[in-house]
Amino acid sequence: MPRGTRRASVVLAYVAFVYVGVSAGVGGVLLPSQIADYRVDNATIGITFFTFSAGFMLAGTTAGALIQRLGIRMTLAVGCGASVLAALYTATLPPFVALVAVQVVAGYGIGILEAALNTYLTRLPRATTLLNRLHAFFGVGALLGPLLAAWILTLAPWTAVWLALALLALPLLAGFLAIYPRDDVPARRGRSARDETPRDETHGDLSPHVADAGSAVAHGFQAVDSGSAAGGGVQAPGTGSAASQGAEPGGRGLLVSALRSPAVLLASALLAVYVGLELGVGNWGFTYLVEEQAQPSLMAGYTISGYWLGLTLGRFLISPAAARVGLGPAGMLYACLTGVTASAVLTWLAPVPAVAAAGFVLLGFFLGPIFPTIMAMVPRLTAARLVPTVIGVTNGVSLMGGAVFPWLAGTVAQQVGMWTLMLFAVVLGVLQLVMWRSVVRRMSAEPVPDVAHI
Repeated sequence: MPRGTRRASVVLAYVAFVYVGVSAGVGGVLLPSQIADYRVDNATIGITFFTFSAGFMLAGTTAGALIQRLGIRMTLAVGCGASVLAALYTATLPPFVALVAVQVVAGYGIGILEAALNTYLTRLPRATTLLNRLHAFFGVGALLGPLLAAWILTLAPWTAVWLALALLALPLLAGFLAIYPRDDVPARRGRSARDETPRDETHGDLSPHVADAGSAVAHGFQAVDSGSAAGGGVQAPGTGSAASQGAEPGGRGLLVSALRSPAVLLASALLAVYVGLELGVGNWGFTYLVEEQAQPSLMAGYTISGYWLGLTLGRFLISPAAARVGLGPAGMLYACLTGVTASAVLTWLAPVPAVAAAGFVLLGFFLGPIFPTIMAMVPRLTAARLVPTVIGVTNGVSLMGGAVFPWLAGTVAQQVGMWTLMLFAVVLGVLQLVMWRSVVRRMSAEPVPDVAHI
């Protein structure tokens, strides 16, 4: 791929993640209007979290096979098209049952977009940096989303927000089709090219390392050529004879191989807790601030935007700062997870408006690097040929947490009180620390390599 085209594809990926962030950011602001229009309670509107996550999970389990058969370009077109259709239908103010159902399509579209773009950037040089930037632009969108939704609600009903989202996605669809490579279809390249062991010329001597004797997890290697599929790499645990013989299984075989790795399952569960915390606070934080802190709606909207701003700044700033002081990814995430828990405790124990606003910003700041850094470590959890499938699985499972935990937070708040939101954040923060320790024990001690600039 020409250098200019590759840069354009990365920029378009960033723009797409701004769109994904806007889609996520508007949700919490729209919830009160949806509850009023459909005359349902918190627990009932929370059903939409589950159906959206079901679609996202379906995307996670099928993304690897789609990329294998269609390539990145057409897979992105499928995801973007599904997002447009779901947004247009939601803008018609459908019956509540239909609203619940269409969230499956919306979740599938966003899930395919995320999985395909994460996979694409893992193939490029400096993947760790690119992925942190990619997810930072999600934060940019999530920062803009509440502001956009709050502004539109002063002029039009909540359905107009979804119409705007549909219109914003159309240029993305055209960009994917125009910029991304047309020949990026692994299934057309022949088995020998797919199963070829990636060259080690940029990574140096990266032999497999087993960090935990009880869980022999070998890490794969990233391909540095953006125009080729990830290679075979080292056999991951549970990949079976197909991996060792160089045979490329079909979509189901790839999924089964990925799900056999305890490290992959544990990392997926950790990201499920992370997304549950991020979206739980993001979705219910507005209601918490209005009901518990007695903040005006506009000020509460600004505070939630501050939360997403903190998340964005964390992704731009924490990783470079950690590198400057010699702190590796594992240590950086331990520090971030500790900061998440401390910020939630601060907001919970000193719930006055100014402290709550600062606590929300700090919470977002420390949450920021967690997801992209773990995603960038996926090649260390499995063989390289399984990376697209594992990224899809971890992405899909993560949003299951994004359904269960926000629904649980809303249900508990309805029964006990909205003050429980920050206690919920504290508990999930502690759980993340425990799970991260287990993931680190199952990973290679080798750092994720960053190679030449794109």
